[in-house]
Amino acid sequence: MLDLPPLARFGDLVATGLLDVTGDPAALDSTGFWAVSADFEGRLVCARFADVRREPVPAPVPGRWRGPAAGDWTSSLDRAAYTRGVRRIRDHIAAGDVYQTNLCRVLSAPLAPDADLDDLTALLARGNPAPYAGTVRLPGHGVETATASPELFLRRTGRTVESGPIKGTGRTEADLLPKDHAENVMIVDLVRNDLGRVCATGSVTVPDLCAVEKHPGLVHLVSTVRGELREDVGWPGLLAAAFPPGSVTGAPKASALRIIDALETAPRGPYCGGIGWVDADRGTGELAVGIRTFWADREEGVLRFGTGAGITWGSDPEGEWRETELKASRLLAVASGAFEVNEGILT
Repeated sequence: MLDLPPLARFGDLVATGLLDVTGDPAALDSTGFWAVSADFEGRLVCARFADVRREPVPAPVPGRWRGPAAGDWTSSLDRAAYTRGVRRIRDHIAAGDVYQTNLCRVLSAPLAPDADLDDLTALLARGNPAPYAGTVRLPGHGVETATASPELFLRRTGRTVESGPIKGTGRTEADLLPKDHAENVMIVDLVRNDLGRVCATGSVTVPDLCAVEKHPGLVHLVSTVRGELREDVGWPGLLAAAFPPGSVTGAPKASALRIIDALETAPRGPYCGGIGWVDADRGTGELAVGIRTFWADREEGVLRFGTGAGITWGSDPEGEWRETELKASRLLAVASGAFEVNEGILT
């Protein structure tokens, strides 16, 4: 395995020179620049770096990233198990237990011992550019993640906090169904309630509802929820109120989490968690929802990737399975080498 130095990369923002690592969210309100990786299951890793600079993502070096073959990926839930899970969630909805639940599966493939996920980030930057793309590489702390996330979990500027939940996915805008709009509105309401727990009364607004955003190979419905944090609330309170992200859990969140625990057979890890940075000196930060995310499991010698879909009463089991495939297909092609760097096309 490579002796990889700690590094964090978010777009053209690069941090090196690791100073310390903690699982205490209060550190994010102290001093310095922090990279943040929060697993869906609740493990938090905050890493403070000494050197922060701007530089473009390096161009991919042909042959440096040796990803798994396209046929090497296995899924924690196969097609039959996933569609069965969709039907089970619809039963819960019919019983009044929940309105919506996100059902996910984790894909795994062999990982070369010398693989560096920052090399994968370079490929993703060209094959699947995303607004919240980046790398968090902390080998000594079990964190090696490359994300091409399109979704904002939390952005903080002073006391202003903003979230950008995504719900609704199609190849084109014409593919978006009434079910997608209904799902988005449900999750917006959940995020409003989450932020309302820590924001000043009356300050939570929805500047954009169900806007269509285009991303490589697909489109999403995206909304914006904004509020003003109370003076007594810092990062610990904000994370406690908002985590895990509502767009990848369901509504009501507590009920959805119980259903997820019963139906999913693999931990999500950084997938569906939070990945990003906090500049405690400036009172700013930006965390993405950890979707479109790869991570290394060195103990098992595998590369993992998560994909999922939001299930509502209007969900078709086969359609939801196809949505998980749509979300994964382009990124798996990039990771497996079915992407011509010089040509900029999928093969």
